[in-house]
Order: sequence, then C-alpha cells, then structure tokens
Amino acid sequence: MKAIVVLFDTLNRAFLPPYGAEGVHAPNFERLANSSARFTRCYGGSMPCMPARREMHTGRYNFLHRSWGPLEPFDDSVPQMLDEAGVHTHLVTDHQHYWLDGGATYHPRFRTFEFFRGQEGDEWKGQVADPDMSNVTPHASNHALRRQDAVNRQHLTDEADHPQTRTFDAGLEFIETNHADDGWMLQIETFDPHEPFFSYAQYHELYGTPTVADGVDFDWPDYKQVTESDAELTHLRDRYLALLSMCDRSLGRVLDAMDQHDLWQDTMLIVCTDHGLLLGEHGWLGKNVPPFYEETIHTPLFVWDPRSAVAGESRDALVQTIDFGPTLLDHFGLDTTPDMQGRSILPVLDSERPLHDAALFGLHGGHANVTDGRYVYMRACVTADNQPLFDYTLMPTSMRGRFGADALRHAELVDPLPFTKGMPVLKVPAIAPTNPAAFGSQLFDLESDPQQLNPLVDDELELHMIGLLVELMRQSDAPADQYERLGLPASGAPSAENLVLARQQAEGAAGPVGGADLSTLGESAVAMRSVRELLADEHARGVLRDELGPIVDGPLPEEAMGMSLVQIATVTAGLVPHDALHRIAARL
Repeated sequence: MKAIVVLFDTLNRAFLPPYGAEGVHAPNFERLANSSARFTRCYGGSMPCMPARREMHTGRYNFLHRSWGPLEPFDDSVPQMLDEAGVHTHLVTDHQHYWLDGGATYHPRFRTFEFFRGQEGDEWKGQVADPDMSNVTPHASNHALRRQDAVNRQHLTDEADHPQTRTFDAGLEFIETNHADDGWMLQIETFDPHEPFFSYAQYHELYGTPTVADGVDFDWPDYKQVTESDAELTHLRDRYLALLSMCDRSLGRVLDAMDQHDLWQDTMLIVCTDHGLLLGEHGWLGKNVPPFYEETIHTPLFVWDPRSAVAGESRDALVQTIDFGPTLLDHFGLDTTPDMQGRSILPVLDSERPLHDAALFGLHGGHANVTDGRYVYMRACVTADNQPLFDYTLMPTSMRGRFGADALRHAELVDPLPFTKGMPVLKVPAIAPTNPAAFGSQLFDLESDPQQLNPLVDDELELHMIGLLVELMRQSDAPADQYERLGLPASGAPSAENLVLARQQAEGAAGPVGGADLSTLGESAVAMRSVRELLADEHARGVLRDELGPIVDGPLPEEAMGMSLVQIATVTAGLVPHDALHRIAARL
C-alpha cells in the first residue's frame, strides 16, 4: 500500500468547490471532490500551524497544556511509527517553521525530507540595504518578516522558482521515482495559501484586481479588526483567491500523476489543511485573536481509499485533525498507541457511522471550544487577566525562539502528566496572544445560524455543552489550571454555578472588543516608544504596572518588546485595553 497526503496551510473551505463561493477558479478541487469522499464536518483541534501538526503526529490535542512548540520527547509520531514499521516516509515542504526553534523536531521523524525556502519572511536571502517597500500596506506587526519577505520576492519573480512550485516538483519527483514500489507515504506540504498571498499575474487576472487605487498591493493583513474599505477588502480577498487558484494548479499536477501511474488502485490520497482564516467575516482579519468561528476552524477534508473506492460522495461524520495520524496507521495495518485520542476515518467511508460525539478545539490561553456538529460553545476565561496559564513542556522553545529567562526563572519541574510516559515536565508561566475575556463566552446553532451572527442564551443547552467540553477536557488530561481559568469543575458534574451566558448578557459583558479610539494617540509615548524602551524607564514601567497589572512582568515575546503598545492593542484583543492606553499616555 501507498499513501499521499497533500497538506495546504490556511484553506478556507467557503471558497472551495463543489460548494464554494461563486467565481472561484479551482477546477482541480472540483475534480478532487469527484474523485474522493468529502467530509463536511471536519474540524481543526489545536491552533495554529505547529500545534495542528503536533496533533497530526501524535493523534491527541495540544492546546490545553502547550502553546506553539516542537514535538516532545514523550510524543508519539505517526511518521516515525510508519518508518519503524518499514514504510518509507518522505516530506517535501516549504513551511518555514520546520527549520525554526518551535518546529525543529517534526521533520526528522520522516525517513527523508526536502525543504524549499522563501515563504512569509523566511530568513533566506541576505541583503543589508533595505528593499523597496513602497507598495507594502501599513502594518502593526511582523516588521522584520515583511522586510525579509520583500527581499525574498526579488528572487521569486518566476513561478518556477516559487517555493510552492518547487515543493510540488519534489513531490512529483518522489512519485515518479517510487510509483512502482509499495510501502511509502509521501507528505506534500505547502505553506500556501497562507498569507502573504503572493502569486503571479496570470492568477491575479482571474479576479481582475491588479492593485488597489493608490497602487499598494494589499496581500498581507495584520490580524486585527477590520478598518479597511470595501475596495481594500475586495483586493485582499482577490489576492487570496489568486493564490488559491495557484494551489489548485499544483493540486492538479498530483491528480495527473495519480492518473498517469494508476495510483488510484493502491494509494490512499488525503487532501487537508490545518485551519482557515477570516477575510473580513465577523469584522476581523486573520486568525488567533477572535474566537474560532467556522471560517477558521471548520476545515476541508478529502479522502480517497482504494479499498472502499468511495468517490463523489460526502460524509457528515464529525472528524478532526487528531484523526489524520490514526487513519494513516490504519491504512498500513498498524495500531494506534494508548495515548492517541484520534480514530481512523476509513471505517466511516464504508458506512456513515459516527466517529466522535463532540469535537474539541482551541488555542493555548484562548477560548476552549466544543461542537457536536450542530451547536458550538466557546468558553472564555472567567477573569479579566486570563490566568492561571502555564506551558507544560520539556522543550522550552516557541515559534521563533527559546523561552525567555523571565519565564524560565519561574519554571518548576512537576510530576508527569498522564501522557508523558513517566517523564516529569516543566511548568512555565505563560501569556496568551489574545484574551478571551474581550469577547466573552458564546453559543451558536450552526443549523439555523450558519454564519454565527446570533449568539444564543439558553441555560439548558449551555449546561449540556459544558458537559461535553468538560468530558473532553478530562479525556485530554487537561491540567487543573485550565479548569480554574475557564471556571469549570475539574471533577464532578457541571452545575448551574458554571453557567455564564445569561450573566454576561445581564452585565453587558459579552460581545466583540471595543474601547476608546486609538487614532488620537499618534504622537504619544504609547505609540512612539517600544515596549522595551518603556520597560527600561523606571517611571514608565511603574505606570504600566499600575494600569496593566502582572502582564508587565510576565514572559513577553521578543516581537512584542519591539512593538509599541498601540501596535500591540491593534493586533491583539483585551491584552492592552484601549482605555488603559489613554490613561498611560496621559500619565507619561
């Protein structure tokens, strides 16, 4: 047997055929839907990119005990298990996070692997002189990455040189070399259509938006509330769709290879993603900051299994990212491990049997969410500081660096967690990139309100969903601090004491982020000075501590240290309240 996994990053299912938005040019996704089973209720689990990949390897949820990080010494890894069973596993990817501190343990689990450089500010080409960034939209975050991206694009002027193209080239080379042999698994993984939405003129022309009116190319949004005009949003969406169409062309090349070598007879094909993103829906851009609405977490999944040979049909069973690894093990006749929570999807193809009663998803320190396929419940923290929150790890690295000394000085070695195979772990103080208190808890009926515009307040239904959430948290061995942060019982049945929706409504506490206007702070210290500069000033540090509390002395990420407080408030929610910024500006 053989298997091919095509993993696109940041696929928004709303734009994909066969039921995507009108005017989207994606004929090969249409072709894929006619050649496989399409799962209509697939949900991500842990957000965003590397937490999702940890779930793909381990078959268990990540976000309740760990933020973005590498595979741990105690983690099971499906590619490694396949390799040890004699299956040749090969990874081709341009996902630059694999060669950074927070992802450096994933790719060695494959027997062989190939990398291609140049995506999203990948520290690739060295150039001392600043590149021309006159056509880059104003931004509050990722300053160094955007500069590097402008450097990299100078070397990607031809589609043949684009890292997506080269990744698929390498995957097709592997297929060409090995199609006649059995016992292999190929993962073709591309960062696209993740932002920046960089593609080429032939794809832009499909959507008729070469540039916005002022000549600036808007293809990399901050993760923030929408302040853009309708024309700017249209331009951004068209750039996303252009890149999606480029991905469609790459997918078509894989389908052509399946046809050419008659791989449909003995090769499983999985086409999936880790998450979607918001392109103006719910008044937001990006992901991570607002709650995980359907556009972000309800993901596309297509599966072809040559044994069941189900094609052109849909399956409504509730499935998740944690099921991808067990599905590959099942395909090659291997068992899951006791620590895996996921289940093989393959039996669902033969008969529409339920796989999960409910699905859990979230971000470390964000909302803890549960859905039964119809209702979705988003549970926020119950205190304004979103604490307590800790990372439990033996690998103290994050996305682009090591844990800082401020965090590790307060770390303690604690007893093993149930899934750490007897290994004690570090318990490290953490701060989330968002604060769920800014949005409150929310409950939606996806059947009557698929766009999630009308949150419900229903005590009986909320209590039922809390029960599902708590059950999954316990099955996931959630640490005690998560129950405290969310105001949920660590043992025993949930009760009326745990209900929050009616109380939020009465207090006017629920709803999207608001606050005082930040535009008037343009010349103030909170807009002109970096956090690092403010914290180095004894008086300013005292003012910040008075107004913002313990977060000032917490383990702040390096990128935040170089940003102003106004920039942080723009791209987060609730961490730096707008009213507090005005008070800080006045005092400084």
